[in-house]
Amino acid sequence: MIRQRKQQHSVGESSAFISRLKDNSHFAHAQTLLLYSSLPDEVPTQILIDELAAQGKTVRKTVLLPRVVNDTDMELRRYSGPADLQQGAFGILEPKGELFTDYDTIEVAIIPGMAFDVEGHRLGRGKGYYDRFLAKLSPSTYKIGLCFSWQLIDQVPTDEHDIPMDEVIVQ
Repeated sequence: MIRQRKQQHSVGESSAFISRLKDNSHFAHAQTLLLYSSLPDEVPTQILIDELAAQGKTVRKTVLLPRVVNDTDMELRRYSGPADLQQGAFGILEPKGELFTDYDTIEVAIIPGMAFDVEGHRLGRGKGYYDRFLAKLSPSTYKIGLCFSWQLIDQVPTDEHDIPMDEVIVQ
């Protein structure tokens, strides 16, 4: 049902939503941030990513984006602007910048999902990329899920390996 609703949903710009995220104290103070290039049915992130990359040149923020490398894994690449993007796996714009492997320095991770629940559990698209990747992050990395109000449900099915979000910001 969530998948069908996402396909029918028209996203548009979400400036009020992005303002809420930027006002988040964890996000505002972080120097190293992991974000995602949004798909058409996800909370749009590209304007924010570009703004952060531009800020990074003056306030030393590091913006990271994931890149799918095979059927099971993602890697992180630094993002400095739109020229760093290329069409990648699943039609996602992926970074081609410098490889980033110092996962312990990531202070905030912004994570997409098909659905989230009030406990911060996340339902992904079914391939497990983020589930495997989140396990590589430091326990101190503050994880924020982004979703539309209709993606927040009472309970997401979980397994013992699932890593919940510290916070879910709902549009």
